[in-house]
Amino acid sequence: MHEVGITRSLVEIAEEHARTGGHNKVLSVSVDIGELSGVVAEAVEFCFEAVVRGTLLEGSRLIINRIPGAMRCRDCQQEFPADNYTLECPQCGSFMLDFTKGKELQMTEMEVE
Repeated sequence: MHEVGITRSLVEIAEEHARTGGHNKVLSVSVDIGELSGVVAEAVEFCFEAVVRGTLLEGSRLIINRIPGAMRCRDCQQEFPADNYTLECPQCGSFMLDFTKGKELQMTEMEVE
């Protein structure tokens, strides 16, 4: 489960930013996780409580914003909801598609004390 490593990295980054800013406690961390990122949000939630023990984030709240997948057709410019199984544009049938949303994995906000 690579979510343990991802959660550890998230905690390390948050802790580093808190210390650099002179704070001694992190109250909450917000994270964007795209549905197409390959990261299971529920697994990150599960790991978070264990990973924060003994850190500035102990007792903090994890806020996960789930970003739905979206694609755009290069031929007709139609944007539509997507998943990892979408292979063609529902408007024109083209296979020339680009992901526009849903691959995100980033910390977006942190509340400190």
